[in-house]
Amino acid sequence: MKNHLITALIALVAGFGGAALWSLSGLGHSQTRAYLVENPDILPEMAEAYQRGEAEGRLAEISDEVAEAFPGAVLGNPDGTSVLVKFTDYGCTFCRQSVPAVDALIAANPDLKVVVREWPIFDGSETAARMALAAAQQGKYAAFYHAMFEQGSPSEEGIQRAAEIAGLDMAAAEAFANSDEATAELAKNMAFARTLQFTGTPSWVAGNETIEGMVPAERLAEALDSAG
Repeated sequence: MKNHLITALIALVAGFGGAALWSLSGLGHSQTRAYLVENPDILPEMAEAYQRGEAEGRLAEISDEVAEAFPGAVLGNPDGTSVLVKFTDYGCTFCRQSVPAVDALIAANPDLKVVVREWPIFDGSETAARMALAAAQQGKYAAFYHAMFEQGSPSEEGIQRAAEIAGLDMAAAEAFANSDEATAELAKNMAFARTLQFTGTPSWVAGNETIEGMVPAERLAEALDSAG
């Protein structure tokens, strides 16, 4: 069993590029085995590097598409060149709690464009997501986004209140919310999330990184800065 594990780890090492191979270049099977046994602390770092490389590869396949907002579904500067993508759900507590962090990033960076991808994965969230797309279509996305999160978990009454606060034309909004265009957008966002192997909300694309979960504004800013 132990030998099988060591062999698997050696195979994992062989699959790495860059620093991982550099550290073990020129070593045979037995030498690699001995090195791993004597230095087990490098394995988590190598695994993390491998996972990061895999995530970057997945993002590279769709990076331009995922950063292209549904018309109007943007916070901050719609013409900004620094782009943060947020996959969000109005029924998600951590999505709600992340709102101040995103607002702080926007306040600190006038060039920041936040592309919001509606990804309703919680029960009862899809109606709110559809109304958010209708708000985007009317140019009132930011107002609805903030008002909807202030309502707590989505409910028919809460969605109605958020729509009223945002000043939506309700007849037009309800028609758009039930349109094929809204359905297609939600399906697209689901496909993006699956390609990026996101497991929940909030999830982020910041620069060249994919990040899952609620993280500090500083972590997102660091990822954006590292992308140049």
